[in-house]
Amino acid sequence: MLGAFAAYAVHAKKPVMAKRDAALGAKTNACRVLDRLKVSYELRSYELDPDHLEAELVAEKVGLPAAQVFKTLCVRGDDQSIVLAVIPGDRELDLKRLAKIAGCRSVAPIAVKELQQITGYIRGGVTALACKKPFPVFADETLTSHEVVSISAGQRGLQILLAPADYVRATQATLAPLARVKAEA
Repeated sequence: MLGAFAAYAVHAKKPVMAKRDAALGAKTNACRVLDRLKVSYELRSYELDPDHLEAELVAEKVGLPAAQVFKTLCVRGDDQSIVLAVIPGDRELDLKRLAKIAGCRSVAPIAVKELQQITGYIRGGVTALACKKPFPVFADETLTSHEVVSISAGQRGLQILLAPADYVRATQATLAPLARVKAEA
């Protein structure tokens, strides 16, 4: 599905630096973090609709199943700590599970208006790579069931495709069962 990049990047002994398109513009801070760690990745841009930032739509636009496109959610614990939860695009965060795993009694999503001040990113562009401050990262355990996953590159309209093990290493994520099937609306 990802062509030669996926097969090579996952099995390569030497890292393959980002496959980039000149139309993508300058690298993001998230890309710079991966470059410093010598992580192989691919940048994939997509046409942005600011009114529809749902992960399922992003997945469709980058040509991957929603289960391989991971979204990063920022939450605050009852103790005022901030943690990042990384879950598949076709799932929702189980707040009770995350609270237990993060050592809090409860957690709640950060208000959108606070997101940029806390993380340095806006809704639809949040990534656990290169936040303003280092926050604990908890990733859903299904992350490692894929050869390649997609995460935000730190700006809307741009995704990073990389091997899950590289993402876990770059973010120092703790893997845990965080996601559940979305409730019917």
